Amino acid sequence: MDKQLSWFQRVERLHPYETLLYLGMFGSGLIFLFLVVAFLSSGINQLEGYNRHVPISFLVSTFLLVLSGYSATKMRLYYQEERIDQLERSLLITLFLGATFTLLQFLGWRELDQMGIDFKGIPSGSFLYVLSGIHIFHLLGAMVFAVILWSQLRNNRKDEVKALILVVNPFEKMRIRLFTTYWRFMDAVWLILFLLFVISF
Repeated sequence: MDKQLSWFQRVERLHPYETLLYLGMFGSGLIFLFLVVAFLSSGINQLEGYNRHVPISFLVSTFLLVLSGYSATKMRLYYQEERIDQLERSLLITLFLGATFTLLQFLGWRELDQMGIDFKGIPSGSFLYVLSGIHIFHLLGAMVFAVILWSQLRNNRKDEVKALILVVNPFEKMRIRLFTTYWRFMDAVWLILFLLFVISF
């Protein structure tokens, strides 16, 4: 029956949280798209000659963010299998990797500055700060939600009735699904940005 529904009817059936998330992702995608176009238009070859390597911190943080995408994906599996302990652990791992990624981004900015690429310098160099900074801002929103979700999971586990409701409640399943979807979206955005950064050096 769902196949006979129009696209608009399927959108109408979405939970308001789902609608808000998808609209937010679409809006964020447009922001990054416009900034990437501006970055490419500014002449990425301007960065040539600045030791010609991406900051090591960016490289390490990229690896950690890919790992966090894997741990976030495992959350959905653990929820479906009612393995709440593993779900909570995966959420904490994802949160820790996200926080470490953020810290490494700031170290990456320091590396850029040491190379002579500062925010007020050449346009291409400025875009490195802007693009990575906006990505951090978006990721911080997901991390705040992760802390709230972890706190609620921990509190619900203390009560057997709440724990039972947790594993059968479609709303909880949706929240975890939306969190993992958004986290993987931010992973994909960073991988694209990182590829552009690599090309620019």
